[in-house]
Amino acid sequence: MHHRTRLLFAFVFAALLAAQPLHAKKPETGFLDRAVTIQGIEYKYQVYLPVDWTTKKKWPVILFLHGAGERGDDGLIQSEVGIGTAIRRHRSRFPAVIVMPQCRKDIWWSDPVMAEMAMSAVAVSQKEFRGDPQRTYLTGLSMGGYGTWYLAANHPDKFAAIAPICGGILRPEESRKQPAEDTRPYTEAAQKVGKTPVWIFHGGDDPVVPVAESQHMAEAMKAVSAEVHYTEYPGVGHNSWEKAYAEPDFMTWLLSKSLNSPRSK
Repeated sequence: MHHRTRLLFAFVFAALLAAQPLHAKKPETGFLDRAVTIQGIEYKYQVYLPVDWTTKKKWPVILFLHGAGERGDDGLIQSEVGIGTAIRRHRSRFPAVIVMPQCRKDIWWSDPVMAEMAMSAVAVSQKEFRGDPQRTYLTGLSMGGYGTWYLAANHPDKFAAIAPICGGILRPEESRKQPAEDTRPYTEAAQKVGKTPVWIFHGGDDPVVPVAESQHMAEAMKAVSAEVHYTEYPGVGHNSWEKAYAEPDFMTWLLSKSLNSPRSK
């Protein structure tokens, strides 16, 4: 009888030990693999969770759009350039859920399916990771800078603030042919984006995307009375995102914005 009691005690103790990790297990953080299905096709993407992420509070959510060189379907390479690199260097500067979808090759973020995929990845991440719908942000570089303007124009009430880097409205080949006095494309885009706060970055010697694209958009956004910050880096080429994401005040400014905040100067 004594032997059976000891066996029962050992069994119960082992069961308690086995069950303990289920309650005490720390949430998985860092770069996580995720996927979303659009029109029957699966698209892989990355989500970054801060090390102190918890379900006990709501979190700001940042949508990051990569450039043309990171297009593909591996769901990984888009986290290796831009904000992903900045996170790995200074994780403490990014206390937010950061969603990094991947655009397929040979198309842009303005493709309707790619735009839907990016917005779906944000929506899914908000639900899964306790995202704050009042504090959703948008940033992107190069082709992703173009995508930032595009999504902001098509979802003007979605983002609390945006940060396009070396992007624009007219693609490079079109921009170089655009008469300097014809600012209609930028005016029309700004009117769609509305008073969404924006911080624009561009390299002064960018050989890929004309810096005039960002200059025109800065003026157009000011004309609609939006809060506009414009940073141009003299002597810097296309990779202005390295300096932009390293700006000490960038994340502080971005995360201070909310859809509940007044949208005017």
